[in-house]
Amino acid sequence: MKHFLLVVLTFFSLSQSFAQLEPVKWSTAVEKISETEYNLIFNTEIEDHWHLYSQHLPEGGALPTEFEFDSIAQTQDYKLVGKVLESESITKFDKVFQMDLTYFDGAATFTQKIELLNPEVTSISSEVFFQACDDEKCIFESEVLTFNLSKDSATAITTTTSIDARSKELSDKLQLNVTGWEKYEKEEVKEKSNFGIFILGFLGGLIALLTPCVFPMIPLTVSFFTKSASNSQKGLANAMLYGLFILVIYVLLSLPFHFLDSLNPEILNTISTNVWLNIIFFIILAFFAFSFFGFYEITLPASWGNKMDSASNVGGIIGIFFMALTLAIVSFSCTGPILGSLLAGSLTSDGGAMQLTMGMTGFGLALALPFTLFAMFPKWLNALPKSGGWLNTVKVVLGFLELGMAFKFLSNADLVKHWGLLKREVFIGIWIVLGIGLLLYLLGKIKFPHDSPLKKLSFGRISFAVLVGAFVVYLIPGLTNTEHANLKLLSGFPPPLPYSLYEKESDCPLGLNCYKDLEEGVAAAKAENKPIMLDFTGWACVNCRKMEEQVWSKDKIYSVLNEEYVIISLYVDDRKELEENEQFQFLSITEALKILRLLAINGQPYKR
Repeated sequence: MKHFLLVVLTFFSLSQSFAQLEPVKWSTAVEKISETEYNLIFNTEIEDHWHLYSQHLPEGGALPTEFEFDSIAQTQDYKLVGKVLESESITKFDKVFQMDLTYFDGAATFTQKIELLNPEVTSISSEVFFQACDDEKCIFESEVLTFNLSKDSATAITTTTSIDARSKELSDKLQLNVTGWEKYEKEEVKEKSNFGIFILGFLGGLIALLTPCVFPMIPLTVSFFTKSASNSQKGLANAMLYGLFILVIYVLLSLPFHFLDSLNPEILNTISTNVWLNIIFFIILAFFAFSFFGFYEITLPASWGNKMDSASNVGGIIGIFFMALTLAIVSFSCTGPILGSLLAGSLTSDGGAMQLTMGMTGFGLALALPFTLFAMFPKWLNALPKSGGWLNTVKVVLGFLELGMAFKFLSNADLVKHWGLLKREVFIGIWIVLGIGLLLYLLGKIKFPHDSPLKKLSFGRISFAVLVGAFVVYLIPGLTNTEHANLKLLSGFPPPLPYSLYEKESDCPLGLNCYKDLEEGVAAAKAENKPIMLDFTGWACVNCRKMEEQVWSKDKIYSVLNEEYVIISLYVDDRKELEENEQFQFLSITEALKILRLLAINGQPYKR
């Protein structure tokens, strides 16, 4: 009985102590945007050493902060515009939950925009559910907050910019007020995995190992660590540290792009669709390709390598770090083109800086592993093939691949600007010529400056030549105007099917009937009494081409799209300039004026 009373008293004491905790204090504010629009602002003050968690958390961790509004009032008095926005947060490893979580320290601000439906409404209530933790304990709370919409309490938002009446009218048309969402289940969008780009980076690192700049360094470096150390354990530790520093150096190279991403999350996507940047990538990759062919060598300044090599003589951990940095510098002529392709591929996708970091991590890991593994198992060195002419063959093959990839970036620029230089058949023709050139090289019919005499064709060389020949044969139907011209295995790399030398009935995907102007498409849908499929696409969008050529082309899907829907294709990367009288100013939520195009109500990205 005594033990039971002790447990009850202890539980009551803990309950009282937690009840007295108030690590998060909430307050409210209201900003008036217009006569019917307001920003409801949730302000918090968070005690030192406590974390308030974000709305966006992975499963299995802390409970996310949630805001609940009266569902009945939303149908009669007001409606929510968009989701609750939150101030800058922190993402770090959480000791309590043993995982990476997003949270706020010190203070946080949450903002919900609303539009009044009933002008008589003077206050709005919302309940917030939240969890807060320090390093030892957590609390789970909810609090009802009230927002006063009276003129005296609402602070008007003043802006330094304004738009004319015509621009305001056209901007308002961008608000489609789509209804009927309640008929569909809410789909949870999972965060995109970057494992694929990590694997590609890792494969790129393995290829870099097989180049003349890196491969001969493996036995030399491993021998240095195993023989110069006072004992085998220390030699192994130094080799592992050397490998770790190689990995760290390549990861550090990606960090500046995270700074760009934090300034504006859209900046890398904007860069990826920039015409001139795609042309620059074409020039750089073509320059790298001819370097791999052996016509010249790309190196960083020799003084850099000399300084790093001198610094490596310091000894200890610092010396090992500079040895790793020396390897990165002296091997740049071989690793640089591969890293350039990785950088270009990351910037022209939707993965942003994190995707680049994952790729660089995979690349650095692949370069670092051999130095550690061979230090652990020195006898494996005897199994390594000897350096020779095959290393230069690897470089030349990479040169052909680099040149093929270079034309992809030139194609992006051509599509966006509608120059008509690289129509689909021209692009595929260039790849066929490059494929034939690579095939002739593998068979010994073409030689490059650093090639050694080819006495006989090895099994590996013949096998790869057969694969290249098969690829060239696969490309040939792409030059025709037949049903076989849709090279599904390459969807997204060549220009789309309508971008052709042959005269097409429609410039829409797969010859479907589509509209590229929002207003025209809406008018057609009303006239035909058909639902709209709004297709946000892009000229340089690889995934869009895959969707069109691999999914839309299926008979059942094609017939539904062709007969039952009105397709409106909005090209978000279209850079076509319009007449001045067809442009207008759009005031975004960030109070910035953007020049949008009337055609690009069907084209340009915008925020509302």
